[in-house]
Amino acid sequence: MSVTETARQERVIELRLGPVAHGGHVVARHEGRVVFVRHGIPGELARVALTDADEGAKFWRGDVVEVLEASPHRREHVWDLADSLRAHAQGRLPVGGAEFGHIALDEQRRLKAAVIREQLERLAHLERDIVVEPVPLRPGAADDGGGLAWRTRCSFAVTPEGRLAMHAHRSEELIPVTGMPLATDEINALRLWELDLRGVERVEVAAPASGSAPLVVFTLADGVAPARLTEILDGLDPAVSASAVGSAALGPGAARSPLTVRGRGSVTEHVLGHHYTVTGEGFWQIHRRAPETLVTAVLDALDGVLASGGQVADLYAGAGLFTAPLAAAVGPGGYVLSVEGSPGTSRDARRTFKRQPEVAVVQGRVERVLRAHGGPGAFDAVVLDPPRAGAGREAVRQLVASEPKAIAYVACDPASFARDLGWFRDAGWTLGSLRAFDLYPMTHHVESVALLLPPGGAN
Repeated sequence: MSVTETARQERVIELRLGPVAHGGHVVARHEGRVVFVRHGIPGELARVALTDADEGAKFWRGDVVEVLEASPHRREHVWDLADSLRAHAQGRLPVGGAEFGHIALDEQRRLKAAVIREQLERLAHLERDIVVEPVPLRPGAADDGGGLAWRTRCSFAVTPEGRLAMHAHRSEELIPVTGMPLATDEINALRLWELDLRGVERVEVAAPASGSAPLVVFTLADGVAPARLTEILDGLDPAVSASAVGSAALGPGAARSPLTVRGRGSVTEHVLGHHYTVTGEGFWQIHRRAPETLVTAVLDALDGVLASGGQVADLYAGAGLFTAPLAAAVGPGGYVLSVEGSPGTSRDARRTFKRQPEVAVVQGRVERVLRAHGGPGAFDAVVLDPPRAGAGREAVRQLVASEPKAIAYVACDPASFARDLGWFRDAGWTLGSLRAFDLYPMTHHVESVALLLPPGGAN
């Protein structure tokens, strides 16, 4: 083993990289210790800079800084700032958010499938062949853009000098950015990196897939008055809506609140004939084709279960992406319980569904709402779309007790999904269909849509 020091005074060791692991890593071993390595590919021989290597730790973390034997699936990274090889050669860390950008797109999907398969086997004790599907093309598109220009939402930090920036992975280090290859053309066209952002802590951008004007939300540092935005907005297209979040105008100690500086402070999204109001701080799927892809997959999974007059729950509903098509499926004589924990996002849903009496939008923890609205026979079907932490044991227990005919589980994390699935299986439920979609190209993230069936349910 060769051990050297980089310009960042990091310990560098030579490792043969093993299988892919959940979280964007491959697994290697150094003198019996597990090392989780980012920016590598299984089978490669590489020099790895250790970024987290306490002697007493059970495992270490590291970044590939030099490839000695390359995988045939390695390619030039799609984003220089996220390229670990370039970054460490320049004495800095790579920006986070494109940790698979050095891997051919087809191989990225094979690795994601392997992660889902491994998590199902380890946590749910279930063997299942997995294929990660590319996102369907936009109407009229010749290709998928090579996995680039898909993000309709981006979050940025700001350096003390007022430059647009992003964080390195697991680090407070800020790296100035001048473009984001994963972001849509509409976001990059704003050229936010040209603005003087002194006084701003964070910048959030939402560019609707419909092509309507983007919304930019500036989070002001403490003590900075909203008037500071007047200078910033001079460099922004007047058609762009802009909001500020801050407390300066409300007095010391006041809670931060949104202030629409120009425009509506929200965007309108359109999905398969349904319309949604989403504020800058509200949750929405970030891939431009994700909403249509997931809605179609969920409706396909619940085909034959949803019917006019039915009772349905949409849990962790966000702004109501699934609530709208569920309401259309059950009709005015049916009932949709739409549950979201975030107050702001729940307000978005209430605005969207305020004229639909068949939809009840409830803000609160899913477990608490189910205690009040669940119980045997409460729902014919459930759509379950939890955050990365998953639904959890108590929510699973209450859903099992509600005895729906089917659950469509939309999972953004293979590990928490497999854990929850294990609890469903312990209760006698089975896994019907399972589809996985590459909604986050160039990253390790993957989205799945699973059909869960109760004991005696038809596959």
